[in-house]
Amino acid sequence: MTRGTAEAIRRGAQRDGAAMSDADDRAGLADHLRFYSRLGVSGLGRDPTWRRRPVDDAAADGILAHAPDESREAPEPADVETLEFIREDLGDCTRCKLHRLGRRQIVYGVGNPQAALMFIGEAPGHDEDVQGIPFVGRAGQLLTKIIEAIDLRRDEVYIANVIKCRPPENRNPEPDEVASCEPFLFRQVQVIRPRVIVALGTFAAQALLQTNDPISRLRGKVFHYGSARLIPTFHPAYLLRSPERKREVWEDMKKVRAILRGEDEDDGR
Repeated sequence: MTRGTAEAIRRGAQRDGAAMSDADDRAGLADHLRFYSRLGVSGLGRDPTWRRRPVDDAAADGILAHAPDESREAPEPADVETLEFIREDLGDCTRCKLHRLGRRQIVYGVGNPQAALMFIGEAPGHDEDVQGIPFVGRAGQLLTKIIEAIDLRRDEVYIANVIKCRPPENRNPEPDEVASCEPFLFRQVQVIRPRVIVALGTFAAQALLQTNDPISRLRGKVFHYGSARLIPTFHPAYLLRSPERKREVWEDMKKVRAILRGEDEDDGR
């Protein structure tokens, strides 16, 4: 075989390979477009203005009309996450050392499972450990007043803690305890899907925001947290010791109320 013949064969193979690759790419793109069409997507575009275009309801209805009936009326999957399922998964938790350090019971969470507002503290105290409900002691009574001050009832919100078991003598949660427990909190947040999350105190704010900044640096700001807004503020127990800081908490709660009412979605961002 001459050098010229070999070169011609090599170039022909490259053209054939490129053609096959292009055909595969086109077939894959066609599959993606069919998939998105079944979801109701009426087109694709790189121009940012395209993504902000008015939706053509008639076109969308036409696309959905060709979708199989089962795609529109599919039953809810049996394994959809719920607060009850998370609690069952938590069980009589022994994932960290707190289970052998005097805890009476797990303090999971309480309130409206579809709440627009969720409060997250750091850990149960003595009263919570006895009753199995978060924020029922003096700090909890103050939290109830804070909730009522923004024209809500306690049973309209959801309340939980980063740590589900009481640390001995109400000491600060330790890193391994937070690491063991916070995945369950994150799952609770995902199920509830609140519009606003209020992080009460340093440990809650640090766990949610994955930061080492103290609460004094974090409060007064509004953070993105998935589709929610996260507002750190002082813990009610801290307010019992330092009542002069209540004014700052009230400022934070006014932001919460404004966001819930749709009056101040962009504040602090």
